[in-house]
Amino acid sequence: MERWLRTQTPDLATAADLTAEAFAQALVGLDRFRGTTDEQAMAWLFGIARNLVRRLHRRGRVELEVCRRLGIELVHDEEELARLEAQIDACAQAPHLSDALNTLPDAQRQALQLRVIDELDYHEAAALMGTSEQNARIRVSRALKTLSLRLQGVHR
Repeated sequence: MERWLRTQTPDLATAADLTAEAFAQALVGLDRFRGTTDEQAMAWLFGIARNLVRRLHRRGRVELEVCRRLGIELVHDEEELARLEAQIDACAQAPHLSDALNTLPDAQRQALQLRVIDELDYHEAAALMGTSEQNARIRVSRALKTLSLRLQGVHR
């Protein structure tokens, strides 16, 4: 649903807000839901989201007209939008990444942790693992390749 909302709204922040609002409204109105299947639940949830988008567009037209009349130019921060999109994608990937990390051999997972998460250089990571710098590089490289292959099938 969040992905669909991104196509219906002017920016990622608005899509995220509407996603949260749709789930909140669904939770509050759960006693009114009469469906029995997952498909019916999704249709109901998308109906709530569709109504929120309609309300947003009605309100947005009024706001845009007021801005136009007042000569106010609306500016979008592209870097901020890209950062928000990356955060949304990271949140969506987190469970899959965690599962993939747990399948790595211990040595590769440790090397990746030290190099990527702890941001140590290869020399420091190798010293902590009791191996050569070259071996640390190989472990990180293999871990990244394995993660990449395992996450390829996961939709963003």
